[in-house]
Formats: sequence, structure tokens, C-alpha cells
Amino acid sequence: MGRQPAEAGEEVRRRKAEAGEQGGRYLSCKQQEAAPTSLRAALKNYQHALSLTLAIHEINKNPKLLPNITLGFDIRDNLFDSIFTYEAILDVLFKQQQTTSQNSLLFVPNYKCGRGNDVISVIGGHTTEYTMQMTIILSLYRIPQLTYNAHEAMFSDKRTFSSSYILAPRETLQHVGIVLLLLHFRWTWIGLVVADDDDGESFLRNLTPLLAQNSICVALLRKIQVQKEIGYVHDSEDIQILQSELLLIKSNVIVVNGNFKSVFSLLYVLDQFEFFLEISIGKVWITTTKWDFTTAVSTGGFCAKMFHGALSFSVHTNVVPGFKEFIQNVNYDEPLMHFLCWFWYFAFNCVPLCLMHVAEPHKQKCTGEEKMESLASSQFEMNMNDESYSIYNAVYAIAHALHSSHLSSERRPVARRHIKHTDIQPWQLNYFLENIRFNNGAGHEVIFANGELQTEYDIINWVTFPNRSFLRVQVGTMSPHQEFTIREDAVVWNSRFKQVPNSTCVESCHLGHSRIIQEGQPVCCYDCRPCSNDMISNQTDAVHCAKCPEDQYPNENQDQCIPKEISFLTYQEPLGILLVSLAISLALMTGLVMQTFLKNWETPIVKANNRNLTCILLTSILLCYFSSLLFIGKPGKVTCLLRQATFGTIFSIAVSCVLAKTILVILAFMATKPGNRMRKWLGQNLASSIVLCCSLIQVSICTAWLSTSPPFPDVDLHSQKGLIILECNEGSATMFYCVLGYMGFLALISFTVAFLARKLPDTFNEAKFITFSMLVFCSVWVSFIPGYLSTKGKNIVVVEVFAILASNTGLLACIFLPKCYIMLLRADLNSGKFLGHNRSNKNIV
Repeated sequence: MGRQPAEAGEEVRRRKAEAGEQGGRYLSCKQQEAAPTSLRAALKNYQHALSLTLAIHEINKNPKLLPNITLGFDIRDNLFDSIFTYEAILDVLFKQQQTTSQNSLLFVPNYKCGRGNDVISVIGGHTTEYTMQMTIILSLYRIPQLTYNAHEAMFSDKRTFSSSYILAPRETLQHVGIVLLLLHFRWTWIGLVVADDDDGESFLRNLTPLLAQNSICVALLRKIQVQKEIGYVHDSEDIQILQSELLLIKSNVIVVNGNFKSVFSLLYVLDQFEFFLEISIGKVWITTTKWDFTTAVSTGGFCAKMFHGALSFSVHTNVVPGFKEFIQNVNYDEPLMHFLCWFWYFAFNCVPLCLMHVAEPHKQKCTGEEKMESLASSQFEMNMNDESYSIYNAVYAIAHALHSSHLSSERRPVARRHIKHTDIQPWQLNYFLENIRFNNGAGHEVIFANGELQTEYDIINWVTFPNRSFLRVQVGTMSPHQEFTIREDAVVWNSRFKQVPNSTCVESCHLGHSRIIQEGQPVCCYDCRPCSNDMISNQTDAVHCAKCPEDQYPNENQDQCIPKEISFLTYQEPLGILLVSLAISLALMTGLVMQTFLKNWETPIVKANNRNLTCILLTSILLCYFSSLLFIGKPGKVTCLLRQATFGTIFSIAVSCVLAKTILVILAFMATKPGNRMRKWLGQNLASSIVLCCSLIQVSICTAWLSTSPPFPDVDLHSQKGLIILECNEGSATMFYCVLGYMGFLALISFTVAFLARKLPDTFNEAKFITFSMLVFCSVWVSFIPGYLSTKGKNIVVVEVFAILASNTGLLACIFLPKCYIMLLRADLNSGKFLGHNRSNKNIV
């Protein structure tokens, strides 16, 4: 990534020769020109140096930022080697002393000689491994180190790494983003491929718990051995296992963590499938910020087709408007751009002037007319990528920290203002870098908080083309506050998929079903069962069915809650109209009977049936018919209070009248015996006393009921599916059955007495008719109890109203219709001679 000395070129050729002698296999892409050896620095990474250079030029031209100060830079390349990393750092910090007999460099720490400019900060660390190697040395001197690698938990220890600054969001945010991405597309059966190193272990340690918490299962977990020599892979048992696993795995989604070097074996296997065995794996690859697959395409010779439709996370990048113009006008012959010599050499396959002393004689010379925009995007991108943008921001962060340090020194007392700008030590910048906020050269705001860059991750969709070019399409973001967004319609999938890929262990449970975990299987492998009658599931793969709110109920498919209908017996519905019409008709019939009795008020049959009791009984029957109307219509507070108590009291009066008539019949015939003293009990006082006493008992029961636990309007949400039943809650069921029980008690006494007196001789004897009326009454109410208990909703009201009308009609028909028949059709029988031999009885019954 920088200026390469002749020794470095010799090292490249030496390692290439050694690898060839070891029998390694060089990978190539069919139908494409073979890429250069992977030991050459990736061409696309030269953009890092250009972005740094652009930032330096912009800062030096800015009169408001670091006036009268010129920033310089020194670019080093570690050639993917730890030894070169350490040597580069030592060479930057300390003066080279001598060259040993073995032509190796010797460094003396803490010794500087002939160094005009000191290093104030270091930007680098393409991988975690290299970052740590740099940190080991730089942290001793507290020299600010800005790394564009993903955030690692180890760098959070500010005591040890007080001068390390990460130009990326926390890596844990990326883990959460991966999980949210999987959940968004309902991918619960995935594969994991990671490098078998500390970075891979850290990735698994942080991601695996998140996957388990969200019921995402790992169908394949493969740790790949890091290749020592990139580009040369030996077939091994691990490679064979990986090949078979990729063929057999049913998951369509595989998450990959690692850089180009650490997952090179995966590329090798995919290359074998795609281009040698002609087997299309066709997976959705999800990669982290550590690995950009375009490096594999540009450096390893692989085709981009394998990763068409892949999704990756990258640090948020804004467009830098002047970057394209800058790289279009760059000249590799400028001393400042000497590091571009090797780029020109590999990218354009020609020898630039600056490398004439090390190039092969037969190699074609560069013309100087080569243009970077003519290169494929896999070799070089004209737009600044995420790593280059981080480096661009790192330069501005150092410049603004240095600027703030100068301003701070100028505000000090006059006695200390003689300190020169160059006297500022690197460790002094840490105070300003810890929390800094500025706008970079493109006008974008950059914020550091506690040494960490406050930015988001972009979700990139990779679209590849046959000519090894590609297109980055931003389809989503993951904010620092864990706000996940994605434009699903903008995602381009692998050509194997016609729509959004499915990646589950089993077929998803449909709406209206929930999951059942299979014993001994991962949570992602489950069975489906329908929801119970009162529950729904409105999403696929529901963990549990949910109950609807009380005012709603499940639809037929049990995937949606529907508002319940309000139900009560109304006057407008057919059944309500029928009952109202029947009650009014019977009430009119009762009125006709009363009119008939009034017209025949002085006739013997009316006199013989105790006219006062008859009037009270007919009035009670009439009121009972009207009381049934209280049960129809929307239940209210007044109607609920009145309906049972009113009917119970009125009907008790009616039954009391029947009981009084029955007793009087018996007493009347007993009084006809000579010497019997029962005659003195006959008369209106006895009848009134019976009616009054029996009625007062019922009134007392109703009063106690209404005083202690009165009926009230209530809502029944559960009796009938889909209905909210408006009803009257009886308050106290005990008092309700006491009212009914007392009426039944009176009716039973009346029935018993009338049954015993049914054979008493007399033309107008009512005992037989009372017996039939009480039999009808008891039959109706005995049938009412099971009907009342078994019906639900408004049908309960229908049963009650029907019982009232039926029992009331039984009294009216059995007691009064025979008499009306005589009065209206057989007037000849309505005479005194039919009263029997004892005429004295005519007015006492």
C-alpha cells in the first residue's frame, strides 16, 4: 500500500518461487485473464493511500485549518506479513542504525538520528492482527493510533489502549444488525463460516448468544484454517469436509466472518464448485466489514459471479465530491506519488519509469496515458469505499486535534507562548482526539465520543457482472441506536432465486397455527398445530397463539380478531315481535274476559265464583302479561330491577287468589254439613287474608333481594362465540330461586288442595279447573328450570317470557274459559237452579 523498496520486490519473487516449489495450486477464473499473484498487494487497496493523500492536500490548502503548518506523511506496506509490520513501525519511530551482514535492518529503540520530522500519529491496521501488532509498540509511547478495522472489545480497555481510536462503530452493533437482517427475512436456519483464529472466536462468542435468543439455529459451523500462503491451497481433510458440507447443507444463507486471507479456503472450494465441477452453490452470503469479496476477485483471480446478490456490512460512507477528479489527475512520476509505481505495474501490466531498474527487460513500458477509470471496479473503484473514507476522516481528525492543541497553547500565559508548534508531543493529541467533533473536507460531520467514531453501518448489496465489475447498492442501515432499516425491494438476489430466498429448517407454520418444538431437535425444527378455538396467530411461525380481546373473537381461519356483535332480545326482531304480539293478544283476551264478567256481574255464575277474587285474579293475569314486556329490549338499570320482582310479586298474587278460591271451595262444602262451624270462616275476610298474607311473603323476599344484591345490567362476553350479550345479572342467584321457589310452593299447595276437592259435587265447582290450571303451571315451570339453565344469550329471555305467557295463559284458560263459554254460549246454564240443592252456597265460592 505504499512505497516498495527493491528488497520488498525481491521478497515477493522469493516467496512466489518458494510457494511454487511446495507444489501449491494457483487458482484462476475460467473465461477470465489470470489475476496477478495474491502476494502482490491488492490493487484496490491503493485507494487507501490516495484517500490519505487527498486529505493531506485539502488540509494543506485550507488556510483556516493549521495555518502556516504543512502536514506530511509516510506510507508503508506490510506485505501481509507480521515481520514487515513490526519493521515498518520501528522504522517510522526510530532511526535506522546499520545493516547487518545478512542484509537485515537493525533498529535501536528510543534512538533517533538525523530525523527532521517526528511522527505525531499512525493510521493503519487493515486486520485485527496487524492492529494489535502496531498497538503493542505504539501504546508504549502513547502515539495516537487510528485504525479503520472493525471495533474490537479488547480496544475498549482505555487503560491499556489509551491512544487507540477506532474508525468504525462497535462490532457488537454489527452482530445485532446481522441478527435483525436474518429476522427481517425470516432466515432461521443458517450456516456460519469463520476463520480459525482469535478474531473468529470473538465473533462466535458475541454472535452465538444473540442467535439463540432470537431462535436462529446454526445448521453449519465451520472454522477455516488461516492459509499461510495466499493463492496456494493444499487439499486436506478440512477442505474435503467443507466441500461436502456446502453440498449437503439445506440452508440458503451463510454468514462469513474473516478477511480475504483467513477465508481463502472458502474461496478455493467455491471456485472448484463453480468452475471445475460446474455445480452452482447459489447461497446468500452475508459478510462482515472485515472482508470485501472484491479483494478476492482482484487479487485471487476468482470470478465475482459466486457472490452475486451477497449482503455485507460496511462503515457508513458519504460521497467525497473531489475524489474522482483527484485520482484522474494523479501522476505516478511525482515524488509524492512514488508508491503508485507498483500499482501501475500490476494494474496496467506495464513498467513505469520509476521501476525500470527492477523490471524485467522484455516487459512493455508504460506510456503515461493509462487512466484509472479504464480499470474494472474489481481492480480499482473510482468512488471512495468505506475503508478509504475512514482513512480520509482519520487524517482530518488528527488535523483538527492538532489545530485544537495549537489553539489551546496560544491561550496559555504569555510566559509559555515561546513554545513552538513543533514542540507538541504526540501523546498530547490524545486529549483532543478523545472527544472531537468536526466537518471533513466534504462537509460531512464526524463525531468521536470516548475515542469511538459515532456512525452507523451501511448494508450493501453486491451486484456483479460478467466482466468482473460490480456495483455496490446500499439497501439498508444499522444506526448506533440499533435502529434497523432495509429496502427489501432494492435487493438483488442470486440468480438461483426467483424471489426472496427461504432459509428455514421446516416449512413455516401458516396463519392460525403455532409451533411445537420437536423433542431432541433444534428450536428451528418444529411441528405446527392449529390454535385452539378462542385463540389466533396472525403471523407465520408464531411461537404461541394469542387470545383475542374480550370484545373480539377469532375468525374462521383463526388468523384475525373480529369485533363481537351486541346481542339482546329487541322489539324489532321477528322473535321479539312475536312475543310482544302474543303478550298483547293474550292481554286483550284477558280484557275481554274481564268485560264479559262485568257484563254478567249479577249472574249466578259470577256471584258463585267470588267476584272480588275473580277481579283480583284477572287483574293479576293482565298485569303479568304486561310484565313480560320488561324482559324485551335493551337491559337497563330500571328494567333489571323491576322485571323479576314485578313478575314474582304479581304472579304470587294471582296464585294466592287461586289458592284462596281453592280453600273457599273446600270450606264451602264443609259448611253444608249439619252442625259444622266452618260457615263462620266463609266470607271476604278469609279470602283477603289469604291473598294478603301470601303476597306479603313474596313482597318481603323481593324487598330483601333488591336491598342486598339487586339485579343489574351486565355483559356476557363468553357464552356465545362472536356475541356480546347484554343481560340482567340476577345479583343473587339464591334470592332469584327463592322467588321462583315460593311461587312454586304456592302453586303446589293450590294443586294439592284443588286435587283433593276435585270430586266435590256442584255445577259451578272450580276445583277441577284449578287442578288443571295448577297442573299446567307446574308443568311449565318445571320445564322452565332445565331450559333456563341450558340456554344462552337472549334465548334465556325467550324462555322466561314463554314461561310467563304459558303459565299465565294456563290460569286464564283453565279457570275462566269454561265460565265464559257458559256466559256467552250457554246462557241457559247461568241460572239459580244449577247451583245445587243448597242455595246458601251461591255467594261464598
